[in-house]
Amino acid sequence: MLESFDIASWTGPFTAQTREHAQTVLESGSVLYFPKLPFVLLNSETEFRDARLSDGKAKNISLDSTTGKLQGTSAHGEEAARLAAMMERFGAGATAFVQGLLPNYAKVERARTSYRPVEVKGRAYSVLQDDRLLHIDAFPSRPMGDGRRILRFFANIAPPRQDGGGARSWHVGEPFENFASAFAPRLAPHFPGKSWLWDKLGITRGRRSAYDEMMLSLHDAAKRDAAYQRNSPHTPVAFAPGSCWLVYTDQVLHAALGGEFALEQTFHFDAAQMGDPARAPIRVLERLTGRSLA
Repeated sequence: MLESFDIASWTGPFTAQTREHAQTVLESGSVLYFPKLPFVLLNSETEFRDARLSDGKAKNISLDSTTGKLQGTSAHGEEAARLAAMMERFGAGATAFVQGLLPNYAKVERARTSYRPVEVKGRAYSVLQDDRLLHIDAFPSRPMGDGRRILRFFANIAPPRQDGGGARSWHVGEPFENFASAFAPRLAPHFPGKSWLWDKLGITRGRRSAYDEMMLSLHDAAKRDAAYQRNSPHTPVAFAPGSCWLVYTDQVLHAALGGEFALEQTFHFDAAQMGDPARAPIRVLERLTGRSLA
């Protein structure tokens, strides 16, 4: 489930063999790990390794690259502007890297950039908000409609420690089709008018498809199943300080157990533009259910 690459440059060039292999294993459900690809902070940015930058309400500090709006932070004025500039530099670099590395991904859509300065351990969340539990990503308010993908690129910018600490600790779970095969038959039927009503009330940004509803149900069912969380197959993974990784979080079951100071760039991507669209979650779920979900 983890494929390591000896890439040390954000701009390549990448060989055709590397690009093809990266795209194949990514779409197959692996986490692409880049242990030699640090996002290097400028001297003026090292001060942002500080949990107090969080406003204490949101899980992450987020940046909308289209507007420059920064949310979830206690920073103001010049400090906020410099923090936004660091996050923008990361987001732009991550976008260029993904477009350059993956042959089919020139049209990947950049979404929000986030910064997670607070240690994961010790925080208290409700079950459905607790990302320390194995889950797939699904957006309650931002429908993916016809099966658009959720692709995420992470960088651990924690400083190296002499004791070897500072890693971002994850668990990576079983293959998506195995998980979906077990949980899909247990899901309650979707009330047909719910998606229409929530769209009309402005609760969601557009109408949820049957695919959106099923993905949300799978997300919630996995987190609520304490026995599954205890006993399901999973692999511990540690992403070292100075490393990056790339993963389809709507396909790979994952749990973030520990770590601080992580940058993350979210991308959306049309399933039809993948190298192998049959591997997209919507296609897997349609095969399992025998019906169209969009």
